[in-house]
Amino acid sequence: MVSSMMRRSKRASSSPYSKRLQGSVLLMENEREGIRIESMQGGTGSAPAARHTRSYGSVGDDGPDEEGPPRKVQEEVKVISATRSYLAVAVLCYINLLNYMDRYTIAGVLLNIQSYFNIKDGDAGLLQTVFICSFMLLAPLFGYLGDRYNRKWLMVLAVFVWTAVTLGSSFVTQSHFWLLVVTRGLVGVGEASYSTIAPTIIGDLFTGALRTWMLSLFYIFIPVGSGLGYIVGSSVADITGDWHWALRVTPILGMVGIVLLIALVPEPPRGAADFQGEALKEKTSYWEDIKYLFANRSFVLSSLGVTAMAFMTGALAFWTPVFLSHAQVLQGTRVQCTQEPCSNTDSLIFGVVTVVTGIVGVGIGAAIARRLKKSMPDGDPLLCAVGMLGSAPCLYLAMVTADKSIATSYVFIALGETLLSLNWAVVADILLYVVIPTRRSTAEALQITVCHLLGDAGSPYLIGTISDSLRSSYPDSYLWKFRSLEYSFLLCPFVGVLGGLFFLLTALYVEKDRTTAREIAAGNSQQPAVVS
Repeated sequence: MVSSMMRRSKRASSSPYSKRLQGSVLLMENEREGIRIESMQGGTGSAPAARHTRSYGSVGDDGPDEEGPPRKVQEEVKVISATRSYLAVAVLCYINLLNYMDRYTIAGVLLNIQSYFNIKDGDAGLLQTVFICSFMLLAPLFGYLGDRYNRKWLMVLAVFVWTAVTLGSSFVTQSHFWLLVVTRGLVGVGEASYSTIAPTIIGDLFTGALRTWMLSLFYIFIPVGSGLGYIVGSSVADITGDWHWALRVTPILGMVGIVLLIALVPEPPRGAADFQGEALKEKTSYWEDIKYLFANRSFVLSSLGVTAMAFMTGALAFWTPVFLSHAQVLQGTRVQCTQEPCSNTDSLIFGVVTVVTGIVGVGIGAAIARRLKKSMPDGDPLLCAVGMLGSAPCLYLAMVTADKSIATSYVFIALGETLLSLNWAVVADILLYVVIPTRRSTAEALQITVCHLLGDAGSPYLIGTISDSLRSSYPDSYLWKFRSLEYSFLLCPFVGVLGGLFFLLTALYVEKDRTTAREIAAGNSQQPAVVS
């Protein structure tokens, strides 16, 4: 009996659980810095964290041992240094900047494109809708791949595809508008992979408050990149006298991004930052992942809030420069463009406003979220609700004052965009802490699909179609070119209020869902990770 007990004691002391308790590996998570620090204890002293490797385990589905905890699927994990983690974020931010520059370059030269191809508002809106639809439909595929295969090489392939196709679209001729539409759809194929996977890599490199700041830095390049898309697109078109050249800037910069991605971005183990360096590798089917996400109320409700935000930003980003140009024609301060090159002044100004308000809004949002975390567990969704509900009246006032004062309209646009930008990093952080690490890419993909399907995939086309329908009921005039677009725009504030309500509902469940996600990943929850 004694010898049996000794054998059990020896077996227990060699398990990963008891090793963690006995201190053979000291794992210290610096919550303030958010990067895990590891040092080996033993007779030979400590080994440099950047050099040593260790096999970590995660709960699999192989069943329990005869005595002790369930067996684990082993994965050798290289410890990633703080310096390389920061360099990786810098590269991911650079490519995210190019991602959104490419997305909104078309909007920056939209008047030129409409004049060149002689198309109406509905056809022009189709350019953005086709892009978003392909982006949306392929996001679930890349979410599935991103949770199961090497994320770094998936991103390399994605960036190469979108840069090559964007360059090809710059050679479309006047009689082939359909080909421009097709190429915009193919650009969405490449961007679907990057936007789905990149945030999960940041989530696996950092934790705590530092992860919020790194995500803020990453998402700040959504408005910055969008604004630069207007600025670079309109400026290059003005300098060259040909809008096609505007589409040749991001492909050149994208090739640089591919080299940096290969050289500097690691493939971190999934869940390592959250669970003291352990790589989680639970085996589940895609259908089980989807059922788990739909049962997560915080994820579902926050995704609906993001959808409302995407609807607003998609419509405003695509149509605002054209809307303000029509307003100035109505005021008599500008002549209507009937032949390119058209004036791109409004695209340039709107781009600058978007960049500035994006930086300010994301920075303020991250700072407020960090302070609220200390005292309000539901502070993140409440902050998002304030951003949505506050932006709605600002954007309404921007629409109704445009024909009287362009300057006043820009002031309200700036206020509305700042309030919307409060949410970019915060909504990403909500997803990362209410979803277990092994399902984050799938969650990102599902959220992207929903928010684009019901949000910005249809909003530019819907606004353009409503505008065309209203205009067809009245005489063709400068007045109704402006009014039809103004009335169709009024749909956006209503959607903003709806989005604010979804975030308020998220606040009711977020604390419980965050705790549940941590317990499931740590293996301490009685709630199964697979929902039957």
